[in-house]
Amino acid sequence: MAKSGQRERSDRTAREGYIDKVVKIKRCAAVVKGGRRFSFAAMVVVGDGQGRVGWGYGKANEVPPSVEKAQKQATRNMVEVPILSGTIPHQIKGRYGAAEVILLPAAPGTGVIAGAAVRAVCEAAGVTDILTKSFGSTNPVTLVKATIEALKNLRTQQDIERLRGVSLT
Repeated sequence: MAKSGQRERSDRTAREGYIDKVVKIKRCAAVVKGGRRFSFAAMVVVGDGQGRVGWGYGKANEVPPSVEKAQKQATRNMVEVPILSGTIPHQIKGRYGAAEVILLPAAPGTGVIAGAAVRAVCEAAGVTDILTKSFGSTNPVTLVKATIEALKNLRTQQDIERLRGVSLT
């Protein structure tokens, strides 16, 4: 379960055909003359389930506006992910800060074997079978960024053939 003052949610909406997943909501308190003033920061992953995924981070004085800001930013920053029969084309490592994520292709029927933050990214992208392992930081924000960094660096066999100018089959 989430720690005190923090909530983890997962939402799926049909808004424009996108899958929205709220990865983390953080509450920050500023002590002022009249007491504490709270603000909220939301980390959201948005994908179309067809190989496009993005992340957004929004801050506001209430939770709903921060989630909306994060969703808006995530839809603007979407990247393409190559998916072959429900999984990724090859093994890849992603790194962001102290977080490192290893993504492995899996056989059909395996499912998404991942922690909450990495799972949100994979499911939003439309990956149905994948094995993952994270090292270093357990911060959901850096794990999401490391996962998307890894997915951005994936290449299909056709991409490699085109780049090298040879046929690999």
